[in-house]
Amino acid sequence: MDRYPPIAEHGMTGDPQTAALVSSGGTIDWWRTPRFDSPSVFASLLDSERGGHCGLTAEVPDGDGTAVRQLYLSDTAVLVTRFTAPGGVGEVAEFMPPVTSSSATDRHRLVRVVRVVRGSLPFAFDCRPRFDYGRAPHTLTQSDSRSAVLHGPGTDLHVQTTDGAALRADGADPVGLFAEEIGPTGEQLGNFPQAFTHLALVTAAMASDEELSRAGSAPAVGASPHAAARGPAGPAGPAGPGGVGGG
Repeated sequence: MDRYPPIAEHGMTGDPQTAALVSSGGTIDWWRTPRFDSPSVFASLLDSERGGHCGLTAEVPDGDGTAVRQLYLSDTAVLVTRFTAPGGVGEVAEFMPPVTSSSATDRHRLVRVVRVVRGSLPFAFDCRPRFDYGRAPHTLTQSDSRSAVLHGPGTDLHVQTTDGAALRADGADPVGLFAEEIGPTGEQLGNFPQAFTHLALVTAAMASDEELSRAGSAPAVGASPHAAARGPAGPAGPAGPGGVGGG
């Protein structure tokens, strides 16, 4: 995939207080939270090496009958990235649950739902935030194989998996690899030990069961940071000072 895909090759998912850009390859490469003008969590759109990203992508080679398409579910803000390959068809659906409070909140959730609708298709997941335009370090706390917390300056990014999925640490970042296969009668078969049936990044102390059930029982990945303390406001617009982008 292109290290710097054009803006036209992105979809957007968000709530009234923040929004993320998702490339046609299935990578979140731009997200500032908990506000539109907050410092970045993911910004590989500006710097593919130091900006940070959250990838949930099909592990298939380019070309050779492989195609990717993005669309929105009818009359919704649910973004779907669909991967078509000779071995199968899979898709990632993602959304942010609406913020119902009339006041600003530091808690946001981004849910990504994975499913294979035909054949078998492997997906790779890697969550590599780089806080404050790549200038601020972070640490990883992993309590078990299904949950992790990435601690940034004033913001914690909580990652949680469900239904037996497992995360492993790659330095200070949680990653995973899984495959889904559709059986002869349409049932979903996990290819153990690389099977993720549901994958969700959720804010601590906030249940995502309702959102996942609305999205269906397909595999899911979501992202959601919890701002422990409001960090310094970043500049408006996608260009941030230092750390990311530029020479």
